[in-house]
Amino acid sequence: MAPSQVDYRLRPGGPWRVMLPGVYLAVTGTPTPVQRDMAALLYAGPQSVLTGPVAVRRHHLACAGLNLIDALIPAGTRRRSTGFVQVQRTTRMPDDAFETGPIRFAPPHRAVADAARMMTRLSDVQAVVCEAVQRKRCTVPLLARELNAGPSAGSRKLRAALTEISAGIRSSAESDLKRLIDRSDLEKPMYNPMLYDAEGVFIGQPDAWWQQAGVGGEVDSREYHLSPADYDSTTARHNRMEAHGIHLLHWLPSTIRTGPDQVLRDLRGALESGCRRPPLPITAVPAT
Repeated sequence: MAPSQVDYRLRPGGPWRVMLPGVYLAVTGTPTPVQRDMAALLYAGPQSVLTGPVAVRRHHLACAGLNLIDALIPAGTRRRSTGFVQVQRTTRMPDDAFETGPIRFAPPHRAVADAARMMTRLSDVQAVVCEAVQRKRCTVPLLARELNAGPSAGSRKLRAALTEISAGIRSSAESDLKRLIDRSDLEKPMYNPMLYDAEGVFIGQPDAWWQQAGVGGEVDSREYHLSPADYDSTTARHNRMEAHGIHLLHWLPSTIRTGPDQVLRDLRGALESGCRRPPLPITAVPAT
């Protein structure tokens, strides 16, 4: 196509528009997310792979992030960040990239780690790491390997999130609860252990568990209980734990943030009461 033909299509009111240097949208209207992803790959080159928040969302995970697209390119490739594309040169191009049609994107552990390094808030890092592990998109060992192999810049929050999840923390709200308990004089609980009765039958998995007192704590985040099926499952699990004599406390994430003193008072009273009764015949297996 001659330059004049391209220029004619790019005229004011014409059918084309420039998306990135050398990349054109050949239809009118606002580009779709898929068209933006494709444009980023075309600009970054044939070996490029999407990573960061955009790639995380392509794995059907929620992820905070700006309206930018991060593209991995081989270290020797000459491309600069421009427009809505942030180019990242790397000597560790993923050899197990995922594909949806012509869109290439990094595997979950790489996408999550790259997204986490760009985030400024620890809560956003905790949220994406916890969801990726909870939904079994990737494992803690894979994320830890990526943490150690990747750049150190921006890795502090990712390291902190992995440390917490290794201790059993599975959401940013649970992390808020852990920090509150750590700053208090209360006994430190187990987080997300598997509870079994004397016959070895599974009872439940509370967010926090005080073995000696037989007290459990649950952060009731509406985010994970939106459907009737989720609500019914949660109610049945809570009833099962109560039937085994477990004193189960419940808090909303907002309560932990805005009413920490009340949370600690409730916990202190429950623990003191629980320690005055005989220990429950329950075995707790730490979270894996």
